[in-house]
Amino acid sequence: MNRRLLTILVLAFVIAGACAFAVARLLGSRLQAAKPAATQGVVAANADIKLGTILKPGDLKTIQIAGDLPKGALVKPEQAIGRGVISDLYAGEPILDSRLAAVGSGGGLAAAIPLGMRACAVRVDEVVGVSGFVTPGMRVDVLISGTPPGIQSGEEGTQSRTLLQDIQVLSAGTDIQKDQEGKAKPVQVVNLLVSPDQAESLTLASNQGGVRIQLVLRNPLDTKTDPVPGTAMVNIFADKTAKPKTVVVARSSPKKPATEAFSIEVINGSSRSKQTFASPEEKP
Repeated sequence: MNRRLLTILVLAFVIAGACAFAVARLLGSRLQAAKPAATQGVVAANADIKLGTILKPGDLKTIQIAGDLPKGALVKPEQAIGRGVISDLYAGEPILDSRLAAVGSGGGLAAAIPLGMRACAVRVDEVVGVSGFVTPGMRVDVLISGTPPGIQSGEEGTQSRTLLQDIQVLSAGTDIQKDQEGKAKPVQVVNLLVSPDQAESLTLASNQGGVRIQLVLRNPLDTKTDPVPGTAMVNIFADKTAKPKTVVVARSSPKKPATEAFSIEVINGSSRSKQTFASPEEKP
């Protein structure tokens, strides 16, 4: 066989082998990438679950999640059954340990209260409740308006103060209370998460006659609290564009103090005489 032809055939086989190896590597990497990742089972809500609900087996289901599990995710239904929900859960949402009350603490609103804090109920109306937009998890400021004790109603008018700032809303709903005639009526009630000291101030303001409570929504990311001086009705109606009047005070020239006289007793032998002289004026 011709040596030249043999060389060409060998080169052709080598190039074909290299191409086949490259195609095989490419197809293998693509097949490996298309292989589904390993999944793990986690406990999720079977339907929308409201705050305070004690979980039952029918409220739970198991779903598969690929990759790393969320921090605190529960992998067994037994870890969630019998525990209270401290924030609303939605259907298909993985249940985290931080969204449930501690084991044995039960359900209801009390289970959602952190240690050292209190839930203080405030009776409001739709307007005070920011037209119904106050929902659990929102952050609000609490304003009070009225006439302070010890001040006559006509002196400065109604005054307004910021009582509390950056307060979390635990729940908002309707309660049934009776009016003066004993008839049942729906009343809007908002439960705020406060410290014991704040609960005392809020309770005093709620039970003080003539004091109105207003809730003011704030951005949840805005946690800065600044001292607010408050204002009075007389300041709102004051003419802020008027120039201050110049008061001219007449100054009277100081009176010169009366000159004091002094006396000298002159002794001449056995005779004595007394002479009085006026004191000289002080030089400036």
